[in-house]
Amino acid sequence: MRTPTTVLITGASGGIGAALARAYAAPGRTLVLHGRSAERLSAVHEECKRRGAEVESKLLDLRDRDAVGLWLNEVAARRVVDLAIANAGVSSHVRSSEAGESWADIERVLEVNVRAAFATAAALVPHMRRRGAGQIALISSLAAWYGIPLTPAYSASKAALKAYGESLRGWLAPCGVEVNVVLAGFVRTAMSEGYPGPRPWMLSADDAAQRILRGLERNRARISFPFPLDFGMWCLAVMPAPLAQRILRGLGYGG
Repeated sequence: MRTPTTVLITGASGGIGAALARAYAAPGRTLVLHGRSAERLSAVHEECKRRGAEVESKLLDLRDRDAVGLWLNEVAARRVVDLAIANAGVSSHVRSSEAGESWADIERVLEVNVRAAFATAAALVPHMRRRGAGQIALISSLAAWYGIPLTPAYSASKAALKAYGESLRGWLAPCGVEVNVVLAGFVRTAMSEGYPGPRPWMLSADDAAQRILRGLERNRARISFPFPLDFGMWCLAVMPAPLAQRILRGLGYGG
């Protein structure tokens, strides 16, 4: 069982990120929290302090990759980051069969979900490799198994995280650095409230955070939940595409 002393979490100002911050907040632990909402980040910061953790927070637009790199290198220069959770994410969806997703929405999804997560790992991996220890978690989605017609850019971004994390895990394991991919189903957050399709087996953010925490403690390569939806999405990935698409249409996901 792994007990990280210093935990860095991006996207900690709401949803799963805030729940993870609360789950890890404890005496003797340092939390380095990033967010994009000053008010929500401040509230999470204060709650984690009340739980006994040492907390520092950073308000930052993750699309500014130069600023992200400077921040992470500055943190790594003065702290040993035991666990980094690249959790920040945004979503987009097809608004109509004619309009689809706007290019601005697609760019925003790829900048935050993919490039910022990759930049987070790229900044911290050299420090972890040098000391031969550390752990990086990438928060993907069960949509990484099979692209959902309602959310093309989001599905693609989460598939990229899954592939990247699995590749990093194989590369870094001999160096003592652990990499984990989280494939989460529907979690009750502000982002999920805007999802235009059915949301079966919805979990609370706190439930999701506990599942992630347990999986990271066990260094599971894939931390996927809930099981019925995970199994269903995996089945879609391995069955013939025309059949998978018919099933998705029948369930109300378009395609």
